[in-house]
Amino acid sequence: MKTQATPSHHSPTTGKPGPALFAMALGGLAIGTTEFASMGLLPAFAADLGATVPQAGTAISAYALGVVVGAPVLAVLGARWPRKHLVLALAGALALTNIASAFAPTFGTFVATRFLAGLPHGAYFGTASVLAASLVPRERRPRAIATVMSGLMIANVVGVPGATWLGQAAGWPAAYLATGAIAIVTMAAVWWLVPDVRDERRGSVLGELSALRRGQVWITMAVIATGFGGSFAVYSYITPVLTEVSGLAEAAVPVALAVFGIGMTLGNQVGGRLAEIAPVRTIAAGLGSAAVSMTVFAATASSAVMALAALFTLAFTTTATTPALATRLMDAGREGPTLGAALHHAAFNVANALGAALGGLVLAAGWGWTSPAAVATVLPLLGLAALYVAVRMERTELAAQHRIPARTG
Repeated sequence: MKTQATPSHHSPTTGKPGPALFAMALGGLAIGTTEFASMGLLPAFAADLGATVPQAGTAISAYALGVVVGAPVLAVLGARWPRKHLVLALAGALALTNIASAFAPTFGTFVATRFLAGLPHGAYFGTASVLAASLVPRERRPRAIATVMSGLMIANVVGVPGATWLGQAAGWPAAYLATGAIAIVTMAAVWWLVPDVRDERRGSVLGELSALRRGQVWITMAVIATGFGGSFAVYSYITPVLTEVSGLAEAAVPVALAVFGIGMTLGNQVGGRLAEIAPVRTIAAGLGSAAVSMTVFAATASSAVMALAALFTLAFTTTATTPALATRLMDAGREGPTLGAALHHAAFNVANALGAALGGLVLAAGWGWTSPAAVATVLPLLGLAALYVAVRMERTELAAQHRIPARTG
């Protein structure tokens, strides 16, 4: 049944938005599993496909590049699609590309399939976030977005450790086949549980592209790209750090990944609530704390307990900024909310590519396994600087609108 989009519209199944948000969160579980499991399985597919560990990092960067390309392109091309239908199509693409990754015969082919698997990532979250926001009152948008994003976080508690264990037990291709299966389940859940909301103000290509004209969109993307880059520099090479420096057995790596995932999940939920109260302070506190956590990790990685504690803190503090940043981009995009929300994940994966590339660079230079964390500590600090510029820009714009002098303090 077609309904008009209103802030109070809820799932036709229960009268509440919960089931619909849960269905879309399943897609996040699939996306988080395929994105982060690659990092846990990096040594395995590198050895099987004839690549070194630093070379294998290019597969992670290829996925991230796919997100960066796919997020704006697919969000714009799908502007006039009903959002439920676009979510279904993107989940289907996610299933097909991950199954293709499992059957890649060479490293070059695998890198290509990882790029293709990244294409639907940002557009899926962008479309699902806007659809989720339409199901709740305006003041509850950050929490609704956090719920959709929770699948991505829970992936790091269940999906990534499970896929890593499965990859170790049955071969790395099994992890990507499992991800494809989750995407297929997502399609079924979205079909049955998500209302077919039709916005009276139909989207348009030009409307979505208008988001790119706003400086606040670009500066907020810079906050995300630099702020999260340090976290990815650590996480991309987490398996060799934990086994070579912290002394953990390879079989214990999934447990460590689950600890990181718990930090992400809790950070996302807490961040969703804090974003409704003090969004800018939430972002600033998260980035500052992330820089401290990375420093501690680099200095104490030889202790397994300290390494796990620092990883948990890094995951929690960084991810707590996600709902506030996603909502900020949607608002900055105005006439192009889907593109604005999708660009959040494009910037997020610029951070992924930046962190993986920087980590690979210092490792190839022979600086040691903890060098990515030490060197990339500067990235969240750059994110803080970009946030300061964004807030100053926002104040200037508001002052111009109200014709009052801009505050400088």
